[in-house]
Amino acid sequence: MTSEPTAQPPGEAPARAPKSTARNTLIVMAGTLGSRLSGIVRQQLIVSFGSTLSDAFLLASRVPNLLRELLAEGALVNSFIPVYKSLGTEERRALARSFSGALIAINLLLTAIGILAAPWIVDLLLSNHPNVDVALTVYMVRLVMPFLMLISLASIAMGLLNADEHFRESSFAPIAFNLASIVVLLLLPKTATWLALGWLVGGLAQLVVQLPALMRFGLLPTPTLEGHPALGRVLRQMAPFMLTTGARQFLNIYVARLLSNGQLFQSGTTTGYGNAETMFTMANGLLVVSPALALFPRFSQLAADRQWDAFRTLTVQALRTVTFLSAPASALMVVLAPYLIRIFDLNGRMSSTTFAAGSGILNGWALALLPWAINTILLRTFYARERTRDAVMVSAVGFVVEVALYSLLTPHLKFLGFGVSTTISGVLMAIALMVLYGRFPLGALLVHLARVVPLALVAGMVTWALTRVLPAPTGLLPSLVTLAVAGAAGLGTYLALAVALRVPEVNGVLRRLRR
Repeated sequence: MTSEPTAQPPGEAPARAPKSTARNTLIVMAGTLGSRLSGIVRQQLIVSFGSTLSDAFLLASRVPNLLRELLAEGALVNSFIPVYKSLGTEERRALARSFSGALIAINLLLTAIGILAAPWIVDLLLSNHPNVDVALTVYMVRLVMPFLMLISLASIAMGLLNADEHFRESSFAPIAFNLASIVVLLLLPKTATWLALGWLVGGLAQLVVQLPALMRFGLLPTPTLEGHPALGRVLRQMAPFMLTTGARQFLNIYVARLLSNGQLFQSGTTTGYGNAETMFTMANGLLVVSPALALFPRFSQLAADRQWDAFRTLTVQALRTVTFLSAPASALMVVLAPYLIRIFDLNGRMSSTTFAAGSGILNGWALALLPWAINTILLRTFYARERTRDAVMVSAVGFVVEVALYSLLTPHLKFLGFGVSTTISGVLMAIALMVLYGRFPLGALLVHLARVVPLALVAGMVTWALTRVLPAPTGLLPSLVTLAVAGAAGLGTYLALAVALRVPEVNGVLRRLRR
C-alpha cells in the first residue's frame, strides 16, 4: 500500500465499526438470501417455458446485462461511492444530481441503439452454427433492452443508500424484482412476450421499492445535465474500469458463442448454464458479495481518512470471514451439484442435456468459489483507495486468461472446463492482487486457510458418503431429501470441527444463525 501516513492507534479509530459492520452484513446477507431463493423460483419458472424459449431469453437478457455492470453496479459501487464519501453533504447531493442525469442520458442512447441493432448484436452473440432460435432471440433482445434503464436507475438508488450505509431497502430490492417477475410468469401465458415483460416488471419493482427510503433520508436526487467538479473524478475512476468491464464482456460474449455452438453442444446447454449460474451466484452473493458490499463504505471511509492500520485490519477480517463461509460451500457444491440442478426440474421434463450441462458447469465452478471470494474483497480494497488502475488491469488480464483457458480446456473437458478455467484464473488473479496490495498480511491468511480448508474437505467427504445411501438426483423430491440430509450433515460437521478447533469466525456465524 503506497503513501501511508501515521495512522491513529490501532483499535481507536474503528471502535464503532464491528457492531455497525456486523449489523450491515446481516442485513445485506438476509436480503441476498431472500433474493437468491426467490431467484431460484424465478429460474424454475423460466426453465418450465421449455428450452427453446429459455435458451433465447437467457441469451437476450445478456445484452442489457453486458452493459449494466459498467453503467449500473460497476460504476456506482466501484467508482461513485469512494468519490461521494470524500465530499461534504451539499457537494454529495450536487454530485448525485449530476451523475444520475448523465447516467440516464447515456442509458437512453444505448437502449435505442440496442433495439435498432438487435440483429447485429445477436449475430455477435451466436456461433456460426447456432443451437438457438435466432429470430426469437432478436425479438426478445428488443423487448428486454429497456431493462438497462430500469436497472441503472435502481442501481443509482442502491448506490446512494449504500454510501450512507442504509442497506435494508437496497438489499431487499432484488427480492421485489424476483417477486414481481414471478407473478407475471405465473399469471400470464408462456410466450416470449410475457417472459420478457416479467423481466421488465421486475426491474421496475426493484426501482420503486427504494424510492421511499431515498425520500425519507433526503437522498432522492433531481437528475440534471449540469456538470460537477467531482464528476470528473468519478469518470476518471470509470475509465480504467471500462477496461476490465470490456474484458469481462468479451468473456461473456465468448461464452455465449461457445454455448450456442451446435457443433460442440446441443440445444438446452444455455439453459443448463443459466441454472448453474443461478446456483453459483446464490452462494457467491450470500457468502461473499454481501459481506463485501456491506464493508465497502467502511473501506472507503478508512481510505478517505487515511487510517491505514485500521484498513489493513479490516482487510484481514473480511478475508477471514468470506473464506470461512465459502470453503464449506465450495466443498458441498462439488458433491451436491447434480442435486442442486435438479431443483429447477419442476415438471420433471428437464432434458438430459440441460441437466448434464448444469451439473457439470456447477461442479467445476464450485472449485472457484474460494479464490474468487479472496478476489472480491481484495478488489474492493483497491477501489476504496481509488487505485482503480491496478485493480482493473489485474481483472482484465484475468478475464483474457480465462477466455484462453476456455478455448483450451472446454473442447476436452466439456462442461467441467468452464469451472476449471474460472478456478485457475481466479487463483492467478488473487496472487497478483496480493502482490500489488502492499504489505499484504499473507501469513495471517495462509494460517487461516490451513485451518478451514481441511475442515471443508472433511465436511465434503461426510456429505459424499451420505449421498451413497440417500436418493439419487432423479427428480425434484428425491434431490431435496438428499440436499437437506447430506447438506445439513456436512455443514454441521464443518461447524462442529470449527468449534472444537476454536476458529474465531464460527462464533460470529452462530450468532447470525441465532438472529
